[in-house]
Amino acid sequence: MPNSRAVCIVAPFGQDAPSIASVISAHGLRPAIYETIDQLAGAIGEDVGAVVLTDEALAGDLSSLCGALAAQPAWSDIPFVLLRAPTSRARVLRAPLPPEIASVVEIERPLASASLLSAIDSALRTRFRQFVIRDQMIRLERSEAALRESETELRLIADALPVLIAFVDAGLVYRFANLAYEEWLGVPVAQVVGRRVEDVVGPEMWAARRHDIASVLTGTFVRTEVRWPMRDGGRRDAEVRYIPRFDASGAVDGFHVFAADITERKVALETTQQQAALLERRVAERTAALEAEMAARQASEAALRQSHKMEAVGQLTGGIAHDFNNMLTGILAAMELLRTRLDEGRTDHLPRLIDIASTSAQRAAGLTQRLLAFSRRQSLDPKPVDVSSLARSMEDLLSRTLGERVRLAIAAAADLPMAMVDANQLESALLNLAINARDAMPEGGRLLVETGVDCLPDEASANPSPYVVMTVSDSGVGMDDATLARVFEPFFTTKPIGQGTGLGMSMIYGFINQSDGHVRIDSAVGTGTTVRLYLPLAPAMAGQHHTSVEGLVTGGNGQRILVVDDDVQVRALVTELLHELSYDVVTADSAEAALETLASLERVDLLLSDVGLPGLNGRQLADVVRQDRPALPVLFMTGYANNATNQAAFLGEGMEMIAKPFTLAALSEAVTRMVEARRH
Repeated sequence: MPNSRAVCIVAPFGQDAPSIASVISAHGLRPAIYETIDQLAGAIGEDVGAVVLTDEALAGDLSSLCGALAAQPAWSDIPFVLLRAPTSRARVLRAPLPPEIASVVEIERPLASASLLSAIDSALRTRFRQFVIRDQMIRLERSEAALRESETELRLIADALPVLIAFVDAGLVYRFANLAYEEWLGVPVAQVVGRRVEDVVGPEMWAARRHDIASVLTGTFVRTEVRWPMRDGGRRDAEVRYIPRFDASGAVDGFHVFAADITERKVALETTQQQAALLERRVAERTAALEAEMAARQASEAALRQSHKMEAVGQLTGGIAHDFNNMLTGILAAMELLRTRLDEGRTDHLPRLIDIASTSAQRAAGLTQRLLAFSRRQSLDPKPVDVSSLARSMEDLLSRTLGERVRLAIAAAADLPMAMVDANQLESALLNLAINARDAMPEGGRLLVETGVDCLPDEASANPSPYVVMTVSDSGVGMDDATLARVFEPFFTTKPIGQGTGLGMSMIYGFINQSDGHVRIDSAVGTGTTVRLYLPLAPAMAGQHHTSVEGLVTGGNGQRILVVDDDVQVRALVTELLHELSYDVVTADSAEAALETLASLERVDLLLSDVGLPGLNGRQLADVVRQDRPALPVLFMTGYANNATNQAAFLGEGMEMIAKPFTLAALSEAVTRMVEARRH
């Protein structure tokens, strides 16, 4: 910058030098005081920005200063500011300046600080322009040297390449050519540069190339393959490229020529084409043989897959048949004994037989629910759930299930976010895990239930999603790798026959996956097992739902209920149950029949419909009915419905769902709640 260099001061009279330096410093400049001209001469160099002299400083010998100034580079002309003495002293002190001091500004004293600073600023700017010129000269010298080196390097590279390289101007005169021209044309490079193309290549080749050259002069890139015979008559194929060059105005001022020998490539291509034709014939023959082999292999693989599929289906159906036959035996045998004793007029032990049949039926319902859970087709009712509170609420049940030999510990995290999950299914999953852990600790041990928030350990995303995690860890016998690989298979169990269905873990797997969660298991023989259930977070503004009280049978007061179910027995039993509860019941066996019945009824208090109906399903029936009766409550019954697996998405306002099979208490509670809600 202009003010980055020193302002040298030589003012030997009185306090002139300190005064000038004070003014300069206050202006942000860098003063340097010298007592004599000789001292100033020793400091002359690039660090000097300007020199301030007084008449008194010029009174002595100036030869040293003149020598120092004469030794400066040609671009350097240090500016001087000369403070002349007042007019009264001019004859005494005023002396002529030597010619080496060429750039000088004279100011007569006394003067104001502003005038002095203005003169110094002007001198510094002049000095700064000198440095700019110096830098430009240095850059120019370096650029010229680099250009010479680049041209030399370019010539070496061009001459070393086995490619014709040339530049032809717009007048079709060669301005550059590399050494390859001597080999290809047999003409020295010195005899190529400066001559026209037609004179260098000859009339025959010129006639073949003039059309391409005319095209490149219009600004078009040209690539062509030509025969360029060798001087001895041998074959040579060449790929020639003409690349236009444009001047600053955009006009074509010439073109570059690049010609490469591609004889080997052309010969190889011709040989390859001949080999390809031969290979194509052989491939066609081999392809026909392979197609026959592939057809045979695909038939074998299809048969093997079908065999594996039938084996899996056989295992599944065999397990279902085994468990269902046991349960049906309990139901049928109990009902047969019940009928026999009623025919004989005996009423002893009837409650016990009823309990046996009811227990077997509930076991069958539980097995069906596990199958639906495994296949991810059960009807879920996901709601915001406090997993920590759920775990603590099950402490007594878990303790009774585990027995005295297993120590239970629950480490429930506080302030845990809500999980979006079916609370009843989560309780069932936790109970199943506790039972498995108990059976894995026959000599006793410790079961730890923990809750927290974590991400999937194997998730590779840069922003992994958090989950509410329920962890169940035991100190049992653990599982080997072979068992761990099959732990989620239906009807796979390590327990003795009759002590487990093999559906517990598969039910947990299906339920968690249907809930958009994940299951991870860590286990090793002798170290116990840890199961982690990753549950999705509930939306921040998820609504609250009612809680039901199970086991309480309530009745109605003549409210009219339309029951729609295509199963005769189910329809008859539901009708009988509702009659027992003092409701007025109207029935229909299809959605179409229900619509006809509704058209003739003035008042209906509740629509109780199966989801899986022939024709219109239950949900579609509800949508049609709601067009005329928008406030009519709807209670759906379902044993299995593929489109009703997520109740929150399936149900609308004023709709609920009850799963088959259901108890009298569950039905009465649901019906009463919905009828009372409409009445209020």
